[in-house]
Amino acid sequence: MKNVSLIFFAIMSFAVISCKDNTKENGPEVVTDDNTEAVAKVYELAEAEVEFNDPKVEAIFNQYLQVEAALVNTDAVKTATESLKLEKLLKDTEADEATQTAVSAMATTEDIGVQRQNFETLSSSIEKMLQGSLKSGTLYKQYCPMAFNNKGAYWISSSKDILNPYFGDKMLKCGRVESEVK
Repeated sequence: MKNVSLIFFAIMSFAVISCKDNTKENGPEVVTDDNTEAVAKVYELAEAEVEFNDPKVEAIFNQYLQVEAALVNTDAVKTATESLKLEKLLKDTEADEATQTAVSAMATTEDIGVQRQNFETLSSSIEKMLQGSLKSGTLYKQYCPMAFNNKGAYWISSSKDILNPYFGDKMLKCGRVESEVK
C-alpha cells in the first residue's frame, strides 16, 4: 500500500509541475477573436427583358421581382419593405381580395415562412395579371416540387435560371421551368 501511495504522490507531483503557469517564461497568452461578420452572398435576379402593354402592370411585375429577390436572399425585413411597395401599387388596380390580403400579410410580418406562404398566392395572381399583358419578350413560370412539404409551388421569373424564393440558399437551384409566359 505504501508503494501505491508513493507512486500516486509521484504522478501527482509530476502533473502539478508539468501544468504550472508558464506565463513568466512565454509571456501572457493572447487570444484573438475574428469579429468580422461573414458576408452572405446576395443573389440578384435578371432584369426582365420584356415589353408590357400597360405601364401599371410593368411596375407591378418589376416590384414583384423585388419581393422575389428578397425571398431568394431569405431577407425577411427586405421582403416586408418590398411587399409594402407592391401593396401600394396593387391598390390602384383591380387585384382580387386574396392578392391584397397576401401582399398585406407579407408587408406586415418579418416571418420568412409566412412571407413565403403568401408569395404562392401572389405569384398565382401575378401570372393571371400577365396574361395578354406582354408586348414582347418571355417570362418563365417556374415550379419547385419540394415547397411546402412536397406540395409544390410556382413563381414567375424573368430568367430561365432557377433561383428558388421558397427555399433561398438552402435549396437555391431546386425547381424547373414549367412554362413560358408570352
